[in-house]
Amino acid sequence: MNHLKAGIHKALIVLALAALAVSVPVLADHHAGASEVERIEKGNLVIEGIPEIPEELTDRLRRYQNTRSAGLQGWHPDGKGILVSTRFGETSQIHWVREPGGARRQLTFFDEPVGGASLSSDAEVNGFLFQKDVGGSEFFQLFFFDLATGDYRMLSDGKSRNGGAVWSDDGQRYAYFTTRRNGTDWDIYLGDITDGTSQAVLEEGKTWAPIEFSPNGDKLLVIRLVSANESYPHMLDLASGKLTELNPSDERVAYGGATFSKDGKGIYFSTDLDAEFEQLRYYDIESGESKVLTGDIPWDVGSINLSADGELLAFTVNEGGISRLHVRRTEDFSPVEIPALPTGQVVGLEFNPAGDKLGFIVSSPQTPGDVYSIDFENNALERWTYSEVGGLDTETFTSPELVEFPTFDEVGGEPRMIPAFYYRPKGPGPHPVLIQIHGGPEGQARPFFNSSVPFLMEELGIAVVVPNVRGSSGYGKSYLLLDNGFKREDSVKDIGALLDWIEAQPELDASRMAVMGGSYGGYMVLASMVHYNDRLRAGIDIVGISNFVTFLKNTQDYRRDLRRVEYGDERDQEMHDFLQKISPNNQADKITKPMFIVQGLNDPRVPVTESEQMVEEIRKNGGDVWYLLAKDEGHGFRKKGNRDYYASATVLFLQQHLLGEGGEESGAMDKAAR
Repeated sequence: MNHLKAGIHKALIVLALAALAVSVPVLADHHAGASEVERIEKGNLVIEGIPEIPEELTDRLRRYQNTRSAGLQGWHPDGKGILVSTRFGETSQIHWVREPGGARRQLTFFDEPVGGASLSSDAEVNGFLFQKDVGGSEFFQLFFFDLATGDYRMLSDGKSRNGGAVWSDDGQRYAYFTTRRNGTDWDIYLGDITDGTSQAVLEEGKTWAPIEFSPNGDKLLVIRLVSANESYPHMLDLASGKLTELNPSDERVAYGGATFSKDGKGIYFSTDLDAEFEQLRYYDIESGESKVLTGDIPWDVGSINLSADGELLAFTVNEGGISRLHVRRTEDFSPVEIPALPTGQVVGLEFNPAGDKLGFIVSSPQTPGDVYSIDFENNALERWTYSEVGGLDTETFTSPELVEFPTFDEVGGEPRMIPAFYYRPKGPGPHPVLIQIHGGPEGQARPFFNSSVPFLMEELGIAVVVPNVRGSSGYGKSYLLLDNGFKREDSVKDIGALLDWIEAQPELDASRMAVMGGSYGGYMVLASMVHYNDRLRAGIDIVGISNFVTFLKNTQDYRRDLRRVEYGDERDQEMHDFLQKISPNNQADKITKPMFIVQGLNDPRVPVTESEQMVEEIRKNGGDVWYLLAKDEGHGFRKKGNRDYYASATVLFLQQHLLGEGGEESGAMDKAAR
């Protein structure tokens, strides 16, 4: 369930960029009414209005672009090592590591990124499931990789969207969701890896996903997803097909991670039932009663994982954007002593088959994601991977400060405070400021490793402020609901309040501020440029929503209803009119500052038309837009060459339009206007 929530709320895109092929200049003619703009194609990149990237800038960025990370994908059932995902070349692939600190042996070799690997617990099956799409389309197909032979085969139909695969305890059957029936609803299929058969076991309509098989394999824990605030766990009897809702409530309740107890009599899950935050509970299946286990922790419980013997339960807690690892004995829920962990975010918990080790990933502003494990017999910390950092001294990278700023409304008679992570460059300043806005909108900005931020700080002297405006997860369900429907622009007002806070900081230069964001964060960039054009120097919109009505019309069928819950149903006339009123493309005449718009051609979430219509409207009004389109990407750039070019163009854009390097005249005009 955790990977599903991450997929739905995922905020996107990394900063990075070097051209791949010979450029062929032609004139763009697809923006009616706009002045002619040169269109250049370099491999799969389509470039409009972006100057040639200076070689000196490419050289400065090279080390920052050659960092990598590793993610835990699973333990071998015989204890012979782990699977990890990491990148050597253009895309992330699956690798084998036999022991802590051991060499990485690459197993998959595809042009497209590979993810979602899951090992069978049956040593005779000796293989893993993985998923892969084409060109960022997110129409993922499910595959099986045979570790004995190195062969792989497709298990899904090659057309629909598939994912969320989970194995039964015996490692011979697997369950997954698929849209193959009608392209819209998520049905659940059951496959048998030994005989190659697959059949539908749940076709209820709407959005369903499997979570886990019961220990004896006769039942399947499934969930119906409605929104970030609403989901419904059920038990599916695989023999009879009977579907039973678990822990029913008259409230709208959200559920996070979930796992069966070892005896199959209960379920550990996290939920915000009768609480602001998602608490860990134990649910007794027979009685239907649940008991709160983390009532003393006023934060969301995240990942949950149970050891094979059922004696240890590991979970993480999101404390204001920082994750903490807890390990408890299930017998009395007493804490287990664990060694000190590296400072950073802890994600991806998974016990090994023997139950004596817990694997996880640690990432921090100083270190890229790497795989660690705790050996409980020796209470020792083991490090499995050592990801390269391009020769950089990452120990010098600055960690952000957690700050709060007051916004326009009040809570309990006091101004509402909005949290933000503040990356402060060295030196007295005043520093120019880049505001980075996460997507979702139900996402949360957290301080993971991101080499682009140190480059901006160390090389360009730019301060980076990353707010978690209303509607962000991690701060309680009431906060999460503050931007829904007709409240949409209240989150934009939070950015206005942040601009006020920046103006009050003597070390920051309020005459040089820019905004950047992806997906919903891209909408926030466009909306900020509409409402605060006179206060901002420039904006960078990555796969952003420019019109909510056209977005809801053109986003993929399987996700439209999920988004209507958040943004509002455009089929209602009052909501339709409101969404049109607040949509940035209908107010593009208010944007007079330079924009950089980035898009993947195959984006299933925010279609390419959202960026195209925004580019057209801004240019129609005489505005300055750099436009970058990748023909082999979707909702974000996943291929290194594309990311590298994008990052170089981003830095060049900021140099010219935020710092004034090569753009002193426009900078002087901005100051005069202020």
